[in-house]
Amino acid sequence: MVHLQQELAALKNLLLSMASHAETAVGQAIEALTQRDLTLARQVRDNDEVIDRFEVDVDEMAIHLLTMAPLATDLRFIAVTMKISQNLERVGDEATKIANRARDLAQEPPLKLTVDIPHLAELAVQMLDRALGAFVNQDTAAARALIPEDKEVDALNKEIHRQLAAQMIQNPEAITRCLHLMVVAKSLERIADHAKNVAEEVVYLCEAEDIRHSARAKDSLPL
Repeated sequence: MVHLQQELAALKNLLLSMASHAETAVGQAIEALTQRDLTLARQVRDNDEVIDRFEVDVDEMAIHLLTMAPLATDLRFIAVTMKISQNLERVGDEATKIANRARDLAQEPPLKLTVDIPHLAELAVQMLDRALGAFVNQDTAAARALIPEDKEVDALNKEIHRQLAAQMIQNPEAITRCLHLMVVAKSLERIADHAKNVAEEVVYLCEAEDIRHSARAKDSLPL
């Protein structure tokens, strides 16, 4: 039993290392965008393979632990770890998309239009950081409080898209650059979605309650 707990702790540490790499990738991608830094954009793209490898390692360790007849609470922890790992891998993918657009935008003149992508990035990164903190501390109150904040990110993403669409109509020469920024905004919105997913998994881990569909159902209009 002691050996199992040690391996579970090792699995948690592996996941937290993956989380650190994913958060760093997002931060670097945003910096590459705002600073028009081609070198940093390439670095984010190159490091995506590291995050992919983490996901494989987490899955392999988790599957090994499943053979050790864990208790129900440990079983939930293993399952949640695998799901969080999947979300972190996708966060890494979104960071790479942002880096790719940062690379393309850095080779074109800056847009005169100012859209609030830095604020959108700040919201998404904060959600991800807090979701991971809720996992580390097994804090369901923090996890539940975070989930509704996804609406603010969605609203800001829609507003940015509206502004960019208007700019494309007014200035056809800016269409390509506006499309790049739309992709960036959408990637940030998806990072916030993954943060929300992590928070929902924390609730399941601690309370054995799957709130994924019930939480989303509240956001939907009745049929």
